[in-house]
Amino acid sequence: MKAPEELKDYQRVRLLAIRSLFEIVEQSSEGTVIVDRDARIVWMNERYARRFGLESAEQAIGKPCESVIPGSLMREVVRSGRPILLDMLDAPKDPLVVMRLPIHDDQGVTIGAIGFALFDQLRSLSPLLTRYQAMQAELASTRSLLQARQAKYSFSHFIGTSAASLEVKRRARRSATTESPVLLLGETGTGKELLAHAIHSASPRAGKAFVSVNSAAIPEALLEAEFFGTAPGAFTGAERKARPGKLQVAQGGTLFLDEIGDMPLNLQSKLLRVLQEKEFEPVGSNQVIRSDVRLIAATSIDLEDAVRQGRFRADLYYRLNVLPIQVPPLRERLEDLPVLCESILDELRLGAGHQHHELDDEALALLARHAWPGNIRELRNVLERAALLGDDTLLGAEALRAAIGTLSPLPEPRPSANAALHIAPGLDFQSAREAFERQLIGETLAAHDGNVNEAARQLGLGRSTLYKKMATLGLSS
Repeated sequence: MKAPEELKDYQRVRLLAIRSLFEIVEQSSEGTVIVDRDARIVWMNERYARRFGLESAEQAIGKPCESVIPGSLMREVVRSGRPILLDMLDAPKDPLVVMRLPIHDDQGVTIGAIGFALFDQLRSLSPLLTRYQAMQAELASTRSLLQARQAKYSFSHFIGTSAASLEVKRRARRSATTESPVLLLGETGTGKELLAHAIHSASPRAGKAFVSVNSAAIPEALLEAEFFGTAPGAFTGAERKARPGKLQVAQGGTLFLDEIGDMPLNLQSKLLRVLQEKEFEPVGSNQVIRSDVRLIAATSIDLEDAVRQGRFRADLYYRLNVLPIQVPPLRERLEDLPVLCESILDELRLGAGHQHHELDDEALALLARHAWPGNIRELRNVLERAALLGDDTLLGAEALRAAIGTLSPLPEPRPSANAALHIAPGLDFQSAREAFERQLIGETLAAHDGNVNEAARQLGLGRSTLYKKMATLGLSS
């Protein structure tokens, strides 16, 4: 078939096509702008000018494109000579879908750029835009949630230079380099949760979530759902959509189980499966979810005693007790009192606008005679109360005595396991050795309130070895 005469001139047809394309896009678009090689506006249609708050397009001529169209990438197109065929541009009313094209001269040199705001296509792309905006909102929510789940403390927040404090930090730092469970043992108020935060902060999982669950603070009926999450409509009153549990929220990060000794037995067995099989099922679901969390647990009760009484599963205890860290009470590290008080008083001054308070020598001596049943939490409360009630910046013994109330005396020193051991004369070697071991082990256990772990550590024996000797000698903890 013979081509029409008017289409044989390629250059003429090309120019007609370019002009037609420009006119069609310009007429159907929300706006059009053309810039020169310096990204200054040389032409803009009236619709685009009004969208960006100008009374007429003439006001835009000669201005840098960014000063008229905030966020414009026309300068990037001129610089690179490459088009940006589809992009999003935030505008005063609604986001626009825009297209930017370079303009070349006959030698192929970039001399400017032209941009179109695709008005009709914006409406046709509304499902895509809606999805984009939803994804942006979800991403912002996820970032906010992750930021809220970050650890708040590091090892520098665990204040103390005593031998006991340094040993705790040494063990905790070592545990941060592993993936094994950590079991923090100690009285309430000693700083177990702070150490859990610090271990996470120093671990390879520091950039992921740190999720805390207090087993004693959540009703038993809700604890399983809180821990594992729920499927849609898993039980009466449940949400219609799936609700992730703390295990899912902590994926890739650390799950801290505070007061794990108060966890119900039926949930203990499910937690053991998570630790062993690395998987779990949400409540009311058959879906198996792989678990990737590092577990840190803490308790203020004697778990060994709880195991003996049947209140805590022995297999879970042994699975958790891989890296135990005994956090000493404040009365056993009283040499840390000066630096602890200084740190707390500085924190109170910065946090609540208090004056800078200090303690005199008599006040520190008084604090050293208190048994601190509430440990560091009690110390903070006492210092804050004294700072609020006192008129002077130098707090004395009277101000501290009023803040403490009834002074709890320190426990009487127990008989030392290193005291002289008395063996009755006339015994043969075997009987004398048994008497010696019975007295030494008995006094060491008494010095540690029957705690076999601590007694074995002081005696330099393995726990199982000590248990065997206790059974042979007729001793109990």
